[in-house]
Order: sequence, then C-alpha cells, then structure tokens
Amino acid sequence: MSVLPLVFTSGWASGVNAYAVVLLLGIFGATGLTDDVPEALQRPDVLIVAGVLFLCEAVADKIPYVDSVWDSVHTVIRPVAGAVVGALLAGQSGSLSVLAAGAVGGSTALVSHLVKAGTRMAVNTSPEPFSNIALSTAEDLGVAGIISFAIFHPVAAAVIAGTLLVLGVVILVVLWRKIRRFRRRRAQRREEKRLAAAGVVRPPE
Repeated sequence: MSVLPLVFTSGWASGVNAYAVVLLLGIFGATGLTDDVPEALQRPDVLIVAGVLFLCEAVADKIPYVDSVWDSVHTVIRPVAGAVVGALLAGQSGSLSVLAAGAVGGSTALVSHLVKAGTRMAVNTSPEPFSNIALSTAEDLGVAGIISFAIFHPVAAAVIAGTLLVLGVVILVVLWRKIRRFRRRRAQRREEKRLAAAGVVRPPE
C-alpha cells in the first residue's frame, strides 16, 4: 500500500505538534512495532531532542499568549517538519516520490498549523486560562492517538485527519466572525458611552 495516507496524517499532526510526531514515530520504529519508520527518526539523539522540545511545547502551549508567540516561531518549523517526515517516510517505503511526499506533508502541516494558531489566538480573547489548557491537552492527546492509529490503520487515520482539518478550518472561520462582531459591538458601546459622557447626542440613524 502507498505510504501516502501515513504521510498525510503525519503532516496534519506535525502542524499541531511536530515534536510529538517525530518522537512517536521514532519510538514506534525503535521498538519494532512498525517497519515504515526510517532509521533517521529512530536515532537516540533525534529522540532525545524531540522529547525535550516536546516537553517545552507542552508547557508553552498551555500559557495564554505565550502559546501564540510559540506558534509564530513555529510557522516555518512545523511545515518543514511535516515535509521532512513525509519525505523520509516516502524514501523508506519507495512507494511514493520523495518530492511529492514532502509537498503533501509540508502543505498539510502548514494548513493544520494555521488552523491551530488562529484558533489559539481566538481562544486567547477569553480572560480565563483553562480553555488554553483544555485545548492544548486535547491537541496533544489527539496527535498521540491519531499517529498511533495511523501506524496500524493508515487509511482510516488519514480520513480522520482530513475530516479534522476541514472541521478546524470551518470552526476557525466561525470563531473569527463571532469575535469580529463582538469587537464591533463593544467598540460601538464604548463610543456611545463616550459621547453620552461628553453630552453629545447622536442623530437617529
């Protein structure tokens, strides 16, 4: 079977948490649970670095506004990671062009990253921190679950990843529309209060 489903799924997951993808794939390969993971991802130094960076992201991703800064820094890193992982998987299986796999993994990771970053910015408009923690934890568990599932059921996992990608885009659009309406109404109320305090009566519309 073509490695394309696994490439697509790992690309989606890389856009959410690239370090978790590298760490999980490396562990699955090193423990012999799958032969689809290239040796480059199984190296001890790669696993150690991925593990340390995963822990850093696990902390930064749960702090309001720090998570948005972290996402900004990773606008390039996550798509590149998705492209590299995709190319390595294709090179390992030989069933898909390395360039094609890199393009699929990188572009999917980019869209997934933009959805995550945009959603997190929308969530940061909420004054309480618990929504960030809940969303970040759900993302971490989702990445772990779908990568583990993809190792044994790549096609089904790719369908799930594609569905989550589409839903993420739709939710992001809805969230930002609601936030824009809320901000316009709040700005209008502030302007009305300012004019009322200054004794200015606005003409009827």
